[in-house]
Amino acid sequence: MKKVAVIMGSDSDLPVVKKAIDELKAYGVEYEAHVMSAHRSPALASEFAAKARENGFGVIICAAGMAAHLAGVIAGHTTLPVIGIPCKSAALDGMDALLATVMMPSGIPVATVAIDGAKNAAILAIQILALSDEVLATRLAKEKQKMIDGVIAKDAALQDTLKNI
Repeated sequence: MKKVAVIMGSDSDLPVVKKAIDELKAYGVEYEAHVMSAHRSPALASEFAAKARENGFGVIICAAGMAAHLAGVIAGHTTLPVIGIPCKSAALDGMDALLATVMMPSGIPVATVAIDGAKNAAILAIQILALSDEVLATRLAKEKQKMIDGVIAKDAALQDTLKNI
């Protein structure tokens, strides 16, 4: 199975990124997490991205706040799927990171999840890997069924409550 790289622009992004790491662990997906900056260590980020495929990665998740160019820098140096997590910051409540992550030039796509949407970034990475991994595909299907069952149970409870109103 291919690994997932989880790259943070700063160690201060770890509380957000931890949700992605937890989800990858829950699915048994091997990952590596690193701090790299599009601005402070661009050569390091570029080199990592350029060698990611040969180093066994299948997807790269990038989390960054403020200017948030990390996912774009990574995407510009690899053909692997890149998923951006815009991180909320004090400035502009994360909208700057969201727009910088989602507004990529033609030919350099970055899939973008919600501000601080690390869990969905991990699930999207898992879905990408599941295209060629039947075990992951089965696990995803079971999780979807759990969500469906949960909604059905909540609806049944609501119907019981409404009878008594």
